[in-house]
Amino acid sequence: MRHRPALVTAAAALAGALALAGCSGSGSSGSGSSKAELSVSGPYMPQPVSADMAAGFLTIANKGGAEDELTAVTSDVAGQVTMHSTMGGAMQEKSSFAIPAHGQLVFKSGGNHLMFEKLKHTPKQGQTVTVKLTFAKSGPLTVEMPVKSATYNPSTGH
Repeated sequence: MRHRPALVTAAAALAGALALAGCSGSGSSGSGSSKAELSVSGPYMPQPVSADMAAGFLTIANKGGAEDELTAVTSDVAGQVTMHSTMGGAMQEKSSFAIPAHGQLVFKSGGNHLMFEKLKHTPKQGQTVTVKLTFAKSGPLTVEMPVKSATYNPSTGH
C-alpha cells in the first residue's frame, strides 16, 4: 500500500505541471485556450503555366488564445517553397508570417502567397500536392493541396 500515495503524488505533480504549462502562453487574457489552435481551409494550387514554378493558396485559422507564426513550408513536389507578401503590387519574400490569436492568415491570389520553386515535375489539374507547414510554437500540419485549373478562382468556383 506504500506505492499508492507516491502514485497519487506523482499524478498530482504531473497535473500541476501540465496546468502551469498551459498557462504560459504570452498575451493570454485568461479566457479560452492560451495556445494556438491552428487549422487549414481552402488549399489549392492553380495548374502551373511554367515548368519550374507554381503558386499555392490557403487559409490558416487560429481559434486559440495565443498567436503563432508560420516559419516554413515544404513540399516533395518542389526544391523549395517560399512565402511572399504583396503590397501595392510589389512582391516581397518573407521568412515568416504571424497568425494572430482568434484570427487568420490568408494566402490568396493578388495577396500573400506560396511559391513552389524548382518543381521536380509539373502538377496537373486533378492531382494533389502534399504540403508541410511548420510553425514557431505548434506542431507541423500536413495539407493535401488539390491542383485546380490555371484560371481557378475560389470566389466563383472556376
